[in-house]
Amino acid sequence: MEKTIDIVCVGEVLIDFIGHEMNTSINRTKDYHRFLGGSPTNVAVNATRLGLKSVLVATCGDDGLGEYIVRKLKANHVVTSHIRKSESHSTSVIFVSKSTSTPDFIPYREADCQIEQSQIPNDLLENAKIFHTTCFALSKNPARSTILESAKRAKALGVQTSIDINFSERIWPDREEAKEVLKDFLATNPLVKLSEDDCYRLFAEAKTEDFIFDYFHRLGASTICLTKGKDGVVLSHIDAGLIHQKALLVEDIKDTTGAGDAFWTGFLYAHLRNKNFEETITIAQKLAVLKLQNIGRLPKGIDIQEYLKR
Repeated sequence: MEKTIDIVCVGEVLIDFIGHEMNTSINRTKDYHRFLGGSPTNVAVNATRLGLKSVLVATCGDDGLGEYIVRKLKANHVVTSHIRKSESHSTSVIFVSKSTSTPDFIPYREADCQIEQSQIPNDLLENAKIFHTTCFALSKNPARSTILESAKRAKALGVQTSIDINFSERIWPDREEAKEVLKDFLATNPLVKLSEDDCYRLFAEAKTEDFIFDYFHRLGASTICLTKGKDGVVLSHIDAGLIHQKALLVEDIKDTTGAGDAFWTGFLYAHLRNKNFEETITIAQKLAVLKLQNIGRLPKGIDIQEYLKR
């Protein structure tokens, strides 16, 4: 059967209110601008800019912000038929400081974790090439049990799973529980993306690359991509070993929110195009650089596929 969906992104859809003043703490930020947010949401939107077909499985509130979310997704050609509008939970929002490093944030979560089994039917998975989610999405039920069960179904149907381990103790205070849930998901052999910051938060201390790669390989992941900011990217593959790539130069960082999502969209895009690991990382880095130079999402009025060929 010909698979017609490139990426099914499952998890948090929310509104990011990003501070208007650069490198100002949240308690001093006066003005916020509204953006469509949530890591899997960003990946779904970015993917369509790369010419991929993406479906977002998520839940928002049956409210003004939920209407805004669906409108924005449709305008960006993301398939919205698996988004549920909850009448009992309002749309989740996050206030984020604008920063050239890791931004500060305050989450107000309601609807985002209300993802139900009925939103992920078998025919959706049968048609998908990649099933992508995040640590954030796994942090609360019912979304957690829905995603874990669906990932196992996806794996059985031959779908490549994927996860961004965007762990934060503010989203998921119980680290040990997080590790147990990740263990469950990693048994599906997902493509794994994580940053040095994510690892520091998950293990509550700095860990060596050897420790990090060994830890996640042992849980079942054969491909692990560790992003290290200005120190570049290291990919560990169970057979190919370690691949190091230097960071690309960024002239002017305007906003770091969503840069990791842009990176991972590029990675998944290159994976679908059967690129080798070096090319895959380069494409991912180029997309992240484009995002770092823009506030909110990837810039309009640019042919991103052309940009990646340069």
